[in-house]
Amino acid sequence: MPYHTKQNDLILECLRSQPGHMTAQDVIRALADAGHGVGSATVYRRLDRLVESGMARKFIVDEKLGACYQYAGDSQECERHSHLKCVRCGRLIHLSCGFIDELDEHILKEHGFRVDSGRTVFYGVCADCAGEENP
Repeated sequence: MPYHTKQNDLILECLRSQPGHMTAQDVIRALADAGHGVGSATVYRRLDRLVESGMARKFIVDEKLGACYQYAGDSQECERHSHLKCVRCGRLIHLSCGFIDELDEHILKEHGFRVDSGRTVFYGVCADCAGEENP
């Protein structure tokens, strides 16, 4: 169970209020924007403790951009689907798609390999970044 400190509660609430994933820098910025000056070392330590306690999930999909974090709560939602990673802006997008489920089933049936969907990441360019290059 994570420590119940003001900083811990602020960080947890920040993750909870975000529908997607956040980097530690996103958390630091969001807290600062809300008037809560929490040091970066504290944010990193608290995020690690939230992950250890199961209250947050950590995704490392790009060593250059660092880890992304997501509020976990009681939900196992993120463990059941793959992700899309934009190589331009670094955004991590949930991919809930029946076709991918069929692909996972095919891989299991035909190749005897069980895909860990929560850790599967497809790299490419998101619609926003693709739109910037094709005005």
